Amino acid sequence: MPVIEQRPPRAPNLPEMVGMAVGVGLLTALSLWGRQSPGPLDFAVAGLSLLAAFAQLWWPVTGALAATVLALLSPVATPAATVGALQVAWRRRFPVAAAVAVAGVAAHIVQWLWWWRPDTVIAFEWWLPLVCATYGALLGWGTLARSHRELVLSLRERARRAEAEQGRRVAEARAAERRGLAREMHDVLAHRLSLVATHAGALEYRPDASPEQVARAAGVVRDGVHLALEELRQVIGLLREDGEADDCGPQPTLADLDGLLDEAREAGQAVELHDGTPDAAPPSAIGRIAYRVLQEGLTNARKHAPGRPVEVSLRGAPGGELVIEIGNPLAEADATPAVPGSGLGLVGLTERVRLVGGQLDHAHCNHARLDRRFRLTARLPWRA
Repeated sequence: MPVIEQRPPRAPNLPEMVGMAVGVGLLTALSLWGRQSPGPLDFAVAGLSLLAAFAQLWWPVTGALAATVLALLSPVATPAATVGALQVAWRRRFPVAAAVAVAGVAAHIVQWLWWWRPDTVIAFEWWLPLVCATYGALLGWGTLARSHRELVLSLRERARRAEAEQGRRVAEARAAERRGLAREMHDVLAHRLSLVATHAGALEYRPDASPEQVARAAGVVRDGVHLALEELRQVIGLLREDGEADDCGPQPTLADLDGLLDEAREAGQAVELHDGTPDAAPPSAIGRIAYRVLQEGLTNARKHAPGRPVEVSLRGAPGGELVIEIGNPLAEADATPAVPGSGLGLVGLTERVRLVGGQLDHAHCNHARLDRRFRLTARLPWRA
């Protein structure tokens, strides 16, 4: 029979202490009043049984067994013993509770043999099943209450974990949105501002330009800044929570390639296009990424190799893959970039390409008969 507590004591609350004092105290007083001639032993056992009942609030097994032992000395400890069986069933596992219930039944048998008279109202053959049924009911009641409490705690824990998981998913989604916004900001503004910097640099290094040329360059700078602000507004509009994303306008795709090349050529960038794709346009998602690849390639060439020609090659067909190649000679080793770069454009672009199942490669090429070149190659799936 277990007599050592396996769990640390639990501090009871005030309603539990008041309920134990009132309930067990009243039942113990009725037991004393029902005794024909209670003696000093009965009063001593009554007081000790109340202490054992209070101990059950901290140590249910120890308190229940102590009350059971006191019940061997006097029947007035029976209320504390039965309440102890209920406490153990409610707060401990079933084998421990069953052992305490068996100990209580055994104590009642000994109590009958020692203290009760053979001329009692109820016969032993009826009294024993009644005691067993009482302890069985207490055991079942406490076990059911314990199972219900564990179920409620389990549901609360599952709800807490589900809420934490939902919070984690929301945090990851927000982080992904921030990364997407950073990529979009880089793709849009780096290209537009590099054009503005190129024209502004022309104004700085050509003081002998005619007023018409200065006015034209200033107009391009003004238009570039205006477009940069407009595109910035569109990108920030993607973060709206009111579902008004339609106001941001459509995102550029491969169909807008001519406009991209015209802007680059107006900035003085020599771009040669070799388009080997059919008239059929790729899916919009692939077209957007292809546009960003071309935009990033032209922007990098304009920043790191100003004045050098750029070759752009497109090839592929539906059902295969769309291959984009951008190449340009490298600038001199001691040349200063026209526009400072963060070095993160290709990193974000690589992530975009991989998200759709594509591949992005970039490398410096050296050949004995060729100038040093930078080549950017993207392979995107072109699903029919």
